[in-house]
Amino acid sequence: MSGMRSTLGRVRHLGSAKDGTAHWWAQRLTAVALVPLALWFAGSIVTLGGAGHGEFTLWLGRPVNALLMIGFLVATFHHAQLGLQVVIEDYVHGEGWRTAAIMLVKFAAFALGLASVFAVLRVALGG
Repeated sequence: MSGMRSTLGRVRHLGSAKDGTAHWWAQRLTAVALVPLALWFAGSIVTLGGAGHGEFTLWLGRPVNALLMIGFLVATFHHAQLGLQVVIEDYVHGEGWRTAAIMLVKFAAFALGLASVFAVLRVALGG
């Protein structure tokens, strides 16, 4: 039956790794999410300019600020991981090296993101 489909029909929504469209959409969605989050973050940095540790802790202790910071961190690390994966797929030759590099990037993004979220929760909850 697949012999009856056009070339476009066979590849629509599927990249060479069979998930190209999902990866592309995830990258675009994280980019769109990062626009307002980055504006909020930049505005917060300006507002907190010169603030001490106590003032920052109170600021991050507000639920809205903590949630927005966690959203910013998750979106940033996920977006970075998606972008680095594309660079690795394009420029790292050799299947073993490519797979190892992608796994390293995914692990690093997950570990750093998790540590960042933990740090925000610890500060926000007064731990």
